[in-house]
Amino acid sequence: MTEASHTTEKKIEKAVLVAVTTQQQSAAKTVEYLDELAFLAETAGVLTVKRFTQKLERPDIRQYIGKGKMEEIEAYVRDNDVDMVIFDDDLSPSQLRNIENLLQIKVFDRSLLILEIFLGRAQTAQAKTQVELARYEYLLPRLTRMWTHLERQRGGTGTRGGSGEKEIETDRRVIKSQITLLKEKLKKIEKQSFTRRKARSNVVRVALVGYTNVGKSTLMNLLSKSDVFAENKLFATVDSTVRKINVGNIPFLLSDTVGFIRKLPHTLVESFKSTLDEVREADILLHVIDVSHPSFEDHMEVVTKTLAEIKASDKPVILVFNKIDQYFNPEVDEDGLSENPGVKTLDQLKTSYIGKTDNKAIFISATNKENIQELREVLFEEVKKKHLTIYPHYVVSDIGTEIEVDGNDYAQEIE
Repeated sequence: MTEASHTTEKKIEKAVLVAVTTQQQSAAKTVEYLDELAFLAETAGVLTVKRFTQKLERPDIRQYIGKGKMEEIEAYVRDNDVDMVIFDDDLSPSQLRNIENLLQIKVFDRSLLILEIFLGRAQTAQAKTQVELARYEYLLPRLTRMWTHLERQRGGTGTRGGSGEKEIETDRRVIKSQITLLKEKLKKIEKQSFTRRKARSNVVRVALVGYTNVGKSTLMNLLSKSDVFAENKLFATVDSTVRKINVGNIPFLLSDTVGFIRKLPHTLVESFKSTLDEVREADILLHVIDVSHPSFEDHMEVVTKTLAEIKASDKPVILVFNKIDQYFNPEVDEDGLSENPGVKTLDQLKTSYIGKTDNKAIFISATNKENIQELREVLFEEVKKKHLTIYPHYVVSDIGTEIEVDGNDYAQEIE
């Protein structure tokens, strides 16, 4: 959202974060969600300078938080040259208007922040069109004085305030027109994508899925010997990328897709359904999990629910627990068992997951290339099973120790 120019250094925008602890969300969960929101802000190029939380039965219908807490935020914003306030939940149009009228600075909610990040990260024509459409549809009912002249907002958070209802109505007409044009453009792009996917129907397809920032792109690079962009930030990958790989003498296609996240904007899920066709039409899913994250099981649940939402939950799944090099092992007793009943050792975790799930479970470190051969062997067996349903009389050779990459065919990004 705020990017440094090659010639001039722009001011880094400062933000405060706001969240509510309710009966459905504990104080510990609120802290965890705010940590993730701060990481989102950092990914967008925004510096978090303060966090505000309040315990309420439910968010206030008028301005999300109580009057006293809002006055506290107002004073902090005024005294510390804060550029924006970011709320961890979605704001209704009326809440957004009320808060902006009071604070007189830009107000973001979690969904809008994610949309802004996606807008900056999208590279292909399809992804750019999808994100623009989702962003316009999300903003249309939420237009305020702070969000006028949207057609000039290519720089993200550097928005310019308007001067009243007349400009808002003008922008509303512009956005409606843009939405119509983007939908038409997306239809044409989706037809081209469908044609490409159909042409690959006689090849086994494997898709990497997982929560954002779990190491999917790093694993993609490792397995395909390619240079897909990987970075320790949320949503480093927005565009789907497909590579053709050979295991033994069996070819298959491996695709890296956008990471999921809790509270993913519904408009974004809707707009990205064509990109997520790479997941829905895959034969095998590699569900990558950051096992070092304290809430990795919650992240797994988010991914599972999203897969069900896009009707992609009926496929063979290989659970790939990544980042074992970063896993925190608790102190153990003389039997090698954790002295903290609430925290498993890595060995205990491996045993529990390998034993309690119908899916195959592999524990790796993509960065350190640890247990990668084991993953290759498991992947080979799954790919082989599917390949032999397409070509029953195919003579399969042994996998060997390497996965070969064919750089001539299918090595392309989804445009």
